[in-house]
Amino acid sequence: MAKPIATRIPSWLLTEHLSHGESTVKRRSLPVAAALAATAALLLTACGSEDDNSSDNDKIAGADQGESASASPSASASENVERPDMTLPDDVTETFEGWKTGDATKDAILADAGRAQTAVTYAVTKGDPNSAALSFYQTGTALPGSQDWVKTIVDSGSTFSGAVRYYSPNLDVFDKKSAGLSYCSDESKAFNKDRKTQKVDKTPATNDSYVLYSTRLEKNEKGVWQTTKLVSERGNETCTP
Repeated sequence: MAKPIATRIPSWLLTEHLSHGESTVKRRSLPVAAALAATAALLLTACGSEDDNSSDNDKIAGADQGESASASPSASASENVERPDMTLPDDVTETFEGWKTGDATKDAILADAGRAQTAVTYAVTKGDPNSAALSFYQTGTALPGSQDWVKTIVDSGSTFSGAVRYYSPNLDVFDKKSAGLSYCSDESKAFNKDRKTQKVDKTPATNDSYVLYSTRLEKNEKGVWQTTKLVSERGNETCTP
């Protein structure tokens, strides 16, 4: 559910690589503070600070890359790929608004970006930081950050309940195998739930219930668009109502 920040790249609040629903993290008054601090370092790395010789491989959505490359027509290459099951509990729902453009390549990228988010939610609900779904849809710096975040939530004895809405996707296709995507999430109706007692902590919504994500995706040999970098910013005015 939520994550932290970068420049105009927010999607894992720098202090929260913990933001697959950062709102969830924000509501989580558990040992999240420490986790967020640790995550900050991961987020900074995910924002492309590997070295000074950055190239196209370091592009992330919102990083002022100029015109995006034309979308390739062969977008459905991964249609026959066997994908991991990510059936969420009945009390957890995700909605993706504006996730269809009519362009095959863009829709394939958006679909896998959405699945990368769902993979995190699924891992939390299953209590499994090493969920196969996570490593299927995420790699690079995004994967360890998500795994750490999931572990923090699981170790705290919590899980999720409620609904998250993802909207306002802004996609840049850099070339046939790389793209950048930023989007918002509304976690005002998503809450922390005690894994043992099943008690839901319904806290009131604030600006922090809205998260801006920025990601980089790369197409692997199977044709899956994996999220390789992820940063987020909670409460960004781009996403707040």
